[in-house]
Amino acid sequence: MIITMKNIGIDLGTANTRIFLRGKGVTLREPSAVAVSDANEEVLAVGLDAQRMAGKTPDGVSVRRPVKSGVIAQFDAAVAMVDVFMQKTVGSLSANHPRVMVCVPYSINDVERRAVEEVILEAGAKSVALIESSLVSAIGAGLRVTHPHGSMIVDIGGGTTEIAVMSLGAIVVAKSVRVAGDTLDDAICDYVRRKYNIMMSDTTAEYVKRSIGSIESKIAGAAPAHKDMEIRGRNIITGLPVAIRLTNEDMAEAMAEPVAQIVDGIRTTLEQTPPELAADLLEDGIVLSGGGALLGGLPALISKVTHLKVTIAKNPTDCSVLGLGRLLEYTGDVDRIIRFRTK
Repeated sequence: MIITMKNIGIDLGTANTRIFLRGKGVTLREPSAVAVSDANEEVLAVGLDAQRMAGKTPDGVSVRRPVKSGVIAQFDAAVAMVDVFMQKTVGSLSANHPRVMVCVPYSINDVERRAVEEVILEAGAKSVALIESSLVSAIGAGLRVTHPHGSMIVDIGGGTTEIAVMSLGAIVVAKSVRVAGDTLDDAICDYVRRKYNIMMSDTTAEYVKRSIGSIESKIAGAAPAHKDMEIRGRNIITGLPVAIRLTNEDMAEAMAEPVAQIVDGIRTTLEQTPPELAADLLEDGIVLSGGGALLGGLPALISKVTHLKVTIAKNPTDCSVLGLGRLLEYTGDVDRIIRFRTK
């Protein structure tokens, strides 16, 4: 099968969904969210429109995240979300009958793989192929994954952190850690509740993390510049609205435990890496991708623990979808390297 214009790549992420269309590039970036009527399961809004409703809905309406830790958590909501996103991109899937490539976590089991395939097929695709997200992220980051040379990527998404060492176009050692961006947001909420008796939303936690989130104060010898910002929430004792200022030192304290779990996963993967490939990593180091790669001080912390060079990919949040795009633009017989499934 030679790739055609009707082939699509979908990065179906826990936090965000991105779509690549051959010849047009990345055509959609929206939150993986669906607003639903609890009474009859009617879909009221999808993507950014649904995300704007989070925490502000009346009784009887809920904002759901159909994908959790890279796997399907709510089938019908996921089908509705994919259908709307595809209509925004190329029109109805059932009318265009495209082949769809989707990236999934390395640790996904057969039942979870089947659920992802069924969502895409139910939305109207002709066929679907699942590809490990760490591999496509490495391709999107420009790593030499097809060479007889070790390459290592750490892709920190919303639901999972995918860690992999690759050579000759395949994953040699990999680990999927279900600690990522959402876990960091939860840790910030827990910290603010414990220390300041304030309940804050996940949306606010993510915004603070992106604005002043840093773990530099946890690195010996680092002296980060002071940063702070105002956050608003509800005092859990008085029940009244309140505003306080959080600092980057607060962020480092809040995120210390989940960051340590990510770093431990990297160290474990390195311990399992064959010696010859480990030697290659001394030259090229580790590449970080995903939204979590932008966390202040993270490259320095990983480098301190592993004694390897750590760099951030050029477009870290788009690495997975760009990797899918490169596969879509491959002009050879893709069926020899990728297996598609039909209904």
